[in-house]
Amino acid sequence: MNPMTVEGESLLREELKKLKNEERPRIIEAIATAREFGDLKENAEYHAAKEQQSLTEARIKDIEAKLSNSQVIDISKLEVTDKVIFGTTITLLNCKSEEISTYKIVGEDEADAKIGKISFASPLAKQIIGKFEGDVVKVEAPNGSLEYEIDNVEYI
Repeated sequence: MNPMTVEGESLLREELKKLKNEERPRIIEAIATAREFGDLKENAEYHAAKEQQSLTEARIKDIEAKLSNSQVIDISKLEVTDKVIFGTTITLLNCKSEEISTYKIVGEDEADAKIGKISFASPLAKQIIGKFEGDVVKVEAPNGSLEYEIDNVEYI
């Protein structure tokens, strides 16, 4: 099973709906239009539309497989504690630089460090899951070891 947040599931379902209800019909129309141009062997529009159709259908199958194999975890329905678990939003204090970082621990398909979402399988998440507010954790990074204090744990 692949864990996923409620938000992650919702985003995948929205993408799937868009692919099936908007992209698929648009591509079918593009293929039909390209066929009207004649000889399919040398018809660039036709081949481009068929390639796009192939990629879209592959993405639809990928999303459906992910949704069928996912375990959706609704963090808002869990008892609030100061323990770091999947789905929590955590604020970390770099013990050396005193920089503050905030991350939400999410499923692998939802992870996007640019917006503060890290995979539960990331090295940082592996070090902090199961720890509590106030704990200090050491994380091995490419440029050496870093120590973080878990400043805050939110179930949002």
